[in-house]
Amino acid sequence: MKRETAIQSPILHLQRLYELLQMEYEYEKEQFKQQTELMGIGRKIKRGMCWYPLRLGRSYYNALNQLVIEVERREDKDIEHLFEYGRPVCFFTQEFSGKLNYLNFTATVNYVDEDRMVVVLPNADALSALHGKEVLGVQLYFDETSYRLMFEALKQAIAAKNNRLAELRDIFHGTLPASSFTFQPVRFPWLNRTQEEAVNKVLHAKDVAIVHGPPGTGKTTTLVEAIYETLRRENQVLVCAQSNMAVDWISEKLADRGVSVLRIGNPSRVNDKMLSFTYERRFESHPDYPQLWSIRRAIRELHSRKRKERANESIRQKINSLKDRATELEIRIHEALFAEARVIACTLASSANRLLAGQQFGTLFIDEAAQALEAACWIPIRKASRVILAGDHCQLPPTVKCHEALRAGLGNTLMQSIVRNKPDVVSLLKVQYRMNDDIMRFSSDWFYGGMLQAAPEVKHRSILDFDTPMEWVDTAGMDCNEEFVGDSYGRINKAEAELSVQQLKAYITKIGSQRFLDERIDVGLISPYKAQVQYLRQLLRKDAFFKPFRPLITINTVDGFQGQERDVILISLVRANEEGQIGFLNDLRRMNVAITRARMKLIILGDASTLTKHAFYKKLHEYIQSLQA
Repeated sequence: MKRETAIQSPILHLQRLYELLQMEYEYEKEQFKQQTELMGIGRKIKRGMCWYPLRLGRSYYNALNQLVIEVERREDKDIEHLFEYGRPVCFFTQEFSGKLNYLNFTATVNYVDEDRMVVVLPNADALSALHGKEVLGVQLYFDETSYRLMFEALKQAIAAKNNRLAELRDIFHGTLPASSFTFQPVRFPWLNRTQEEAVNKVLHAKDVAIVHGPPGTGKTTTLVEAIYETLRRENQVLVCAQSNMAVDWISEKLADRGVSVLRIGNPSRVNDKMLSFTYERRFESHPDYPQLWSIRRAIRELHSRKRKERANESIRQKINSLKDRATELEIRIHEALFAEARVIACTLASSANRLLAGQQFGTLFIDEAAQALEAACWIPIRKASRVILAGDHCQLPPTVKCHEALRAGLGNTLMQSIVRNKPDVVSLLKVQYRMNDDIMRFSSDWFYGGMLQAAPEVKHRSILDFDTPMEWVDTAGMDCNEEFVGDSYGRINKAEAELSVQQLKAYITKIGSQRFLDERIDVGLISPYKAQVQYLRQLLRKDAFFKPFRPLITINTVDGFQGQERDVILISLVRANEEGQIGFLNDLRRMNVAITRARMKLIILGDASTLTKHAFYKKLHEYIQSLQA
């Protein structure tokens, strides 16, 4: 009886997860509906959900025979947008009264940069509809697809019986033990001891292993080594991550090692090197592609003739014959591309792409696993015999919009569950190569049980002699007041933003402008709040002092800085009130990310009287004061 309960508990866990995901789905759908129906176009543009007005560019058939159109935004080009590869979009026109009329089709983003998008259209009628309108806009449409994929994956994992998927489910969440192979450890003299142990743990794992990589500890280096070594034993592996950017990063590192990578889905780091990994570019480069392109063009021309000449049997037969030949060529090219590739790389959701239909892999690697919803991880797990997760559950969590679902545990990741349930499969990387020891120490003590150590070459790194690596500029009593500016943007503290800019100016002057430029010292200005980030950008743009330094200064939210590092980091914490309300700052994992972006200098600006009512910020404030004593 006891054993039955143990086997049922993973299923109950996934069933509960399914319910919570349903709550998140309904909440997000309702939010989208309200935004679409009630929100003015100006607010949509400011929130990055909408481009208006648009300039239509050329339309053509891409390598995958999809009809696409290029669009460009004509105004508000400095606003960060939320469009990304794979997201559904809808087009609209605006009446004189301000009412929006939506065109009756949805399209999909195929490629996007700051101001230009390539959108896949459902058919030629959609293209005609666009060209028939004078002034157009485009906005994000509710993304049913990723939810559908997550629901399907959870259903499959819940229903799994007497197969590998059922075993993995019961190992991850139940009492079934995780097993390992026995062979002599492999030596990697170019890695440090904890990295070497982590790679060996991956190689020895039959079921699951976790590479826990705190900031600056070389998690990507370790993961690339583990993938490279796995490929000595397996012909092909699947490598996934939550975000396109993380997939691109690891793809690039693998390609640098000479590994043949096939990237499914469009890259967000758009350069020739990244594009050369993509399925589309490889497809176009195949020797058989010109022949396929000619056949497709002939089919389109015959269709056009058929419409003009009404039903014509000989044309119909020609079309069918050419279609068969095109299909044959497509299959041949597709098989050749997959046969050459050693690593198939894609986001978690893209692992359900039709290009991967029926594919199975010995090993699945999931990077950024601590940032992904568990349901999303089950999408590719269905294709794998063993799973390797890498990430850091003490950094950014997954995004969950429904507070009720978040409180009930939707934000708890698969990586966290396995760390709790199977601690013996976890390898913690302990040597960090990014930060001055004083910057690292606080994070290490609070989040990692004091286990981290700074590599000798970075331990005492600094820009100026006798500089204090961490400072807290206390804004209490300086009339730095927070203001609420709306749910999506949270808070703003204009006086603190202005003080942040002054602090940066003073520090650049202290270093010396010429030295700053010669040594290309880079700076990050971080705030947890979007409104503060936008205000900081405005201040820097207006100030002529910063003109020569702008390429070296990045201003973004904490989430925007994930995976990055800078020589100097300034953090504007914004919150200042008598009640000690800190809202968003209660998520300490975000603060861990913010603090640990700095290599040599960290300046925190915040109202200590507000923030030190929370134990974490009290401890941080005391720690920084002890460094300055």
